[in-house]
Amino acid sequence: MLADDAGLVREGIARLLTADGVHVVAQFPDATGLLAAVGVERPDVAILDVRMPPTRTTEGLAAAVELKRAYPDLGVLVLSQYVETRHAVDLLAQGRTGVGYLLKERVARSTDLVDALHRIAAGGTVVDAEVVEAVFATPRRADPLDRLTAKEREVLALVAQGYSNDRIAERLMVTARTVETHTSRIFSKLGLETDPATHRRVLAVLAHLRASAGPTAESVPTRTTAGHGPA
Repeated sequence: MLADDAGLVREGIARLLTADGVHVVAQFPDATGLLAAVGVERPDVAILDVRMPPTRTTEGLAAAVELKRAYPDLGVLVLSQYVETRHAVDLLAQGRTGVGYLLKERVARSTDLVDALHRIAAGGTVVDAEVVEAVFATPRRADPLDRLTAKEREVLALVAQGYSNDRIAERLMVTARTVETHTSRIFSKLGLETDPATHRRVLAVLAHLRASAGPTAESVPTRTTAGHGPA
């Protein structure tokens, strides 16, 4: 299901997804209609913009948080042109898994979006690199990541973007074993013990985002950056 108040954008996204084999169950110009329909149609993933009627502030993000609270297994993707760090934290903290936050102007290809949807539907977390950068730049109240080295913070930023250990190893030009060592140290320093009932990669990202949700965090429009799609 797809909710975006810009009709042309909404229809364009729907057509691109359909062309790539994604079944778009329904489209809505606001979050209210989508919220009412999810319980009936039970889609795999709901895509929402951030700013929609009536106030055009954060209705989409509020709806996303509500959806994850009511339907934990539902994948929720926020697709916006704004970075909302505090609201991103709310969404991820409520959803744990099966959530994403991507920026419209940085999704270079429809296949990137489809790949993100599949990962979110499977319970993964996909966060745009620019959202991660904005979070790192946000003044912090108490940062549990101060214990991490610069390299560990770099690895964590890539984990937040949804990269696997093998992909992280390729980007950093190190071995997969080295990445495993870094992630193991990150989990240990953040106090994330091995537990089959939790997803430590997601919890590590949440730990960073929660610490980053300081009182001065704001919504800012994104910069157009050609050729940079979702991780």
